[in-house]
Amino acid sequence: MIGSLQHVALRVADVREATDRWAAQFGLTERGPGLLSCDDEPCALELVEAGGAEPGFDHVAWGLRRDVSLDAATARLDAHGVSHTRVGEERIELADLEGNALHLLPFREPASRLVAHARPADRQPLGHPRKLGHVNFLTGRIAEQKDFYIDALGMRLTDWLGDGGVWLSINSEHHVMALVNKGYSHFHHLALDTVDIGQMRDTLDHLGRHGRWLGWGPTRHGVGGNIASYVRIVEEACFVELYCDMEQLDADHEPRVWPDDRYSSNTWGPLPPRSYFRFDTAAVESERESLEAQGIPLPPAPTNEEINA
Repeated sequence: MIGSLQHVALRVADVREATDRWAAQFGLTERGPGLLSCDDEPCALELVEAGGAEPGFDHVAWGLRRDVSLDAATARLDAHGVSHTRVGEERIELADLEGNALHLLPFREPASRLVAHARPADRQPLGHPRKLGHVNFLTGRIAEQKDFYIDALGMRLTDWLGDGGVWLSINSEHHVMALVNKGYSHFHHLALDTVDIGQMRDTLDHLGRHGRWLGWGPTRHGVGGNIASYVRIVEEACFVELYCDMEQLDADHEPRVWPDDRYSSNTWGPLPPRSYFRFDTAAVESERESLEAQGIPLPPAPTNEEINA
């Protein structure tokens, strides 16, 4: 049913400021206030006013396959008992089992079917990301969420990391989505595809000059095979993964269960710091100042009662 990852939408405190910031720091092209693309696609990142809500995740938009109409998608969701709202011929709005908002968009014929480097030049700057590649969520219901995305939305199971992480695909790329079991739900990262580690290096140098830092990386994942660097985004409470060298799957790929060890996560070195899976003030400060590396332990995460007090 799902044929493509269209865009991620984030709530922001100020659309103009955030549009300028994301464009300047990540080499994205502005298509309109709050609309940013990696290459010549209409939109990879949508920024919407938070209003009275906290800045952060708003929704993920998925494109339907060419042979799946909005009517067919509606019928499939009905058959699986998934509550949804049809917005004319524009989209279907729904949420997964943990309340993460999803939009299903009708298939859009690309302006050109030629490879990117053979298409006419657009306004994108030199060194821009090639595309929005995948998304990652922390979850407290990994098995149920995996079933939802496979059964209701038609994704395919790629791999497990023990029973604590699961990767899902829709095409030959190793994953378009991953779920990591951390006991609670939170949007973790959106991933931007870079040509190679040289472009990643240049982008990280540029981001460092803007005061950004890595929560983890560069790493070489066993699961997925990609080289990845995870940039902390304080303003919208998420990470951006810069990656290259994603594993390409055979047509008859059989899902694997990787051992839940350091090597499966990072063949080059250490597991991520504990702050990597947290978005509270203490975790951000620990990363910013490298406190764990200085022997200062990260304090426990705040409880729900403390957060809501």
